[in-house]
Amino acid sequence: MRSMTGFGRGDATSGNWTVTVELSGVNRKQVDISVNLPNRLSELEPETRKLLGAAISRGRINARILLDHGGIGDTRLEVDEALAAEYVAAAKKLLSEEVEICPADLYRAPGVFKIEDITPEPEELRDPLHEALAGALDELSTMQEKEGANLREDLEARIDTIESEIDGVRDHSRTVVENYRANLFKRLSESGLENLDLDDERVLREIGIFAERSDISEELTRIDSHLGQFRNYFASDEPVGRPLDFLCQELNREFNTIGSKANDAGIAQRIVNAKTELEKIREQVQNVQ
Repeated sequence: MRSMTGFGRGDATSGNWTVTVELSGVNRKQVDISVNLPNRLSELEPETRKLLGAAISRGRINARILLDHGGIGDTRLEVDEALAAEYVAAAKKLLSEEVEICPADLYRAPGVFKIEDITPEPEELRDPLHEALAGALDELSTMQEKEGANLREDLEARIDTIESEIDGVRDHSRTVVENYRANLFKRLSESGLENLDLDDERVLREIGIFAERSDISEELTRIDSHLGQFRNYFASDEPVGRPLDFLCQELNREFNTIGSKANDAGIAQRIVNAKTELEKIREQVQNVQ
């Protein structure tokens, strides 16, 4: 089990250039990838997105790619000294040998000074970019797995609590019909019908209807199945966030059905406790890949 949150950084070099990739992952129901590349490497964005998309199942990944040239930057000033000498010689010839040429005069001379782009072509940085990205993904994955282990420990404890509450519901449900029968006879007696035959067809039909309406055996069976699937997913190395989210919805549906059918205060309280734990599980599952 892996969390969606984490951070990873990777570096790789090519000549004097260093490519740095920083990845940060946060919660998001769907896959959302943001890539921030230097303009010169923009044509490498599609393949960068593809590599990131293959590594995550859901969540938002912010990828920041940096280029460094030993702190020099990606441009440099070039001076054409030969051309500058020709300008100086021409100026002296036209004016006089004693003319003084200052640097500001040469700044306006076309071609003497120029800014040269020294950033290599994208193809030259493709391999170091992939290497740095792989390193960043390894760090991100390691952190997400550590976070996932903590999440799993918390979720398993909450599933244990829910199972305990459901076991209590199961035990209590065995006495619900008998309690209803006793209360029904008590009400009949208090109403002056104490001589009513306990095997009267109307009484038996009333008890039968109640027993059918309050039967929660199917819901308990499905809950047992859902909880078992929860534990199976905990042990899986595959992305499990979406199926766990689905199981939370199904468990909530079964809890609501039991709460409406049981007609018993003891069962209702245990269902409330189970739903409280389930809500905490749902919050945690939102951070699982």
